[in-house]
Amino acid sequence: VQLQAFGGGLVQAGGSLRLSCVFSGGTFSDSAIGWYRQAPGQERDLIAAISSGGIYKYADSMRGRVTISRDNAKNTVTLQIHSLQPEDTAVYYCMGGGLWGQGTLVTVSS
Repeated sequence: VQLQAFGGGLVQAGGSLRLSCVFSGGTFSDSAIGWYRQAPGQERDLIAAISSGGIYKYADSMRGRVTISRDNAKNTVTLQIHSLQPEDTAVYYCMGGGLWGQGTLVTVSS
C-alpha cells in the first residue's frame, strides 16, 4: 500500500485549497482514509476522515471549513479547506491501510 498526498502550496489568507490523497497497492474501497496536519513544533492532529462506506467525520476545530470526499474509481480522497488562515500552515498528511503518505506542505500568508 502506498499513499501520496498532493495539492499543497502557498495561499493567501482567506483562500481555499484542494488536497488529494492517491492510494495504490491495495483495495482502496475497503480502506478508511484520514487527513491529518502537523504544524512546526506541534503534534499531528486529525482533520477529517472518511470510511470505506463514505461516512465522514471532522475535527471540531475544522468543522465548517473542510470537506472530505472519496472517489473509489480514482482511488482518491480529496480534502477541501476554505477560509485558510496563517495558523493553518502545516504539513498535511493522509493515512490509510495503516500507512502514512509523504505529506504536502500548506503555507498560508497573511
